[in-house]
Amino acid sequence: HVQLVESGGGSVQAGGSLRLSCAASGYAYNRNCVAWFRQAPGKEREGVARIATGSGNTYYADSVKGQFTISQDNDKNTVYLQVNSAKPEDTATYYCAAKGGYCSLFKVEFPYWGQGTQVTVS
Repeated sequence: HVQLVESGGGSVQAGGSLRLSCAASGYAYNRNCVAWFRQAPGKEREGVARIATGSGNTYYADSVKGQFTISQDNDKNTVYLQVNSAKPEDTATYYCAAKGGYCSLFKVEFPYWGQGTQVTVS
């Protein structure tokens, strides 16, 4: 039973920082891909960053490159998303998702999703 649990969301002032966590269990964590997506009200869910948990290779959407950092703690089977210089347009529900095989940011390819954590930037 694959389980992804996000935490770390909340309210932050513009320019501030926060770190989101995604704790994974129930599958071979180190042979998969974990990604962060976000969905703002009235908008499509978009992929922002992904990490191949075996190699540690990362990739970012252009919209967050240089602002967000994805990382992992293999001992804790946890993936993090560091959000720096937060902007009001970063306000969204953030989801982590996992898939096997190659890593991507296409949401339709991810079968496993967390429940989401809300980030509000004002």
